[in-house]
Amino acid sequence: MSASAPSIERRGPRARTQVRTRYPVWFAATEGARAALASIRAHSFRSFLTTLGIVIGVASVIAMISIIQGLSVMIGQQFAGLGANGVTVQAFTSREAWLAGRIARLSEADYNLIRYRVDGITSITPIMQAQGQVRSGSKATATQVIGSTYEYQEVGQYYTTRGRFISDSDNETRRRVAVIGEQVRADLALPENPLGEYIQFNGEWLRVTGLLETKGEIFGQSQDNLLIIPFNTLASLQGNQRQRDIFIRLTIRDLDELDTVSASITRLLRNSHNLGKEDEDDFRVQSAQQLQDTVEGILNTVTVVMSGIVSISLLVGGIGIMNIMLVSVTERTREIGICKAIGAKRHHILLQFLLEALVLCLFGGFIGLVLGYGIGALAASFIPGFPPAYTPWWAVALALGFSGVVGVVFGILPAAKAANLDPIASLRYE
Repeated sequence: MSASAPSIERRGPRARTQVRTRYPVWFAATEGARAALASIRAHSFRSFLTTLGIVIGVASVIAMISIIQGLSVMIGQQFAGLGANGVTVQAFTSREAWLAGRIARLSEADYNLIRYRVDGITSITPIMQAQGQVRSGSKATATQVIGSTYEYQEVGQYYTTRGRFISDSDNETRRRVAVIGEQVRADLALPENPLGEYIQFNGEWLRVTGLLETKGEIFGQSQDNLLIIPFNTLASLQGNQRQRDIFIRLTIRDLDELDTVSASITRLLRNSHNLGKEDEDDFRVQSAQQLQDTVEGILNTVTVVMSGIVSISLLVGGIGIMNIMLVSVTERTREIGICKAIGAKRHHILLQFLLEALVLCLFGGFIGLVLGYGIGALAASFIPGFPPAYTPWWAVALALGFSGVVGVVFGILPAAKAANLDPIASLRYE
């Protein structure tokens, strides 16, 4: 016999018929949800005010996660452009050494040492940076100047859309040539095809041989405001009046060899810099993947901390829902008594009030989800150079799941109070 069908029990020829109707769980849940929705519609404005705390809490969490995750996605894309197998070696000066006047530097000798004695490297280049003003006719602009070699095209992921990149022969002969970014071209009012044009840097004329692909902005800084010239050319333009400070970029053959290559570089540079066993490294060896993991770890920590802070409003919203549900139980005491008088069981009443609290929280969570994403997208659009807001699926599941948990936790006390009411006393309640 079906669980939902009435069962009839007879005892003897004159025994009275006992009818017991048993409803399946899904039917009781459906009826409870229907009754909960009817109650919410009957007090729509009060229901909206009740869920306001949940709406604000979920909107705050989603807006914050959307902004931080959008930033994380953009950083990941930027590091992906550098290549996971890219490694950077740069000088590092500790606070104690800096106060003592000992400034760490990497030299061309360090570059040659790594270049010729470390296995597993596919490309390597020294890099020297400078800031300066670039002129063309009556136009001038401040830009970042990089001195490097042909390999910088691969390790830095900078390619030309017009013309050619600097070559090894350019570097060997210290040729006065340059590759410029799109913003430099625009600021100097050069033609769309600037090949063969001459620009001036530090009083020296440079001929444009290539125009770089557009890369856009990162953290509000343009990646197209760039001038690349041969390494030896920049060294000659700077002269011998100052000690050179370079850093080294390289790509490794296999990402599995990263630890081996890093250990080899560390050993060679420590020996070259005459560092003792107790001395701290005066350089840093970092891969693009390590930098990305570090940045993402920081962002994830910020996300967890901020989510914990703004989630307090969800708890406040849950307390508000529990308070309103207790008021609702008091208002509907006679209704509960009537339901029990006509056969409603304790679990039916419990389920109805629990579902009402759950529906209220999920409704508020859904509104907060939409509102939070809108706030995050709006805030990101107002920040120059900031990436679009991005809401991962786990944030949506977390927001709705937490809203449901709040509904169950803070709805169980009012539901239990309603289920435990005495039917006789409830019918007499005025």
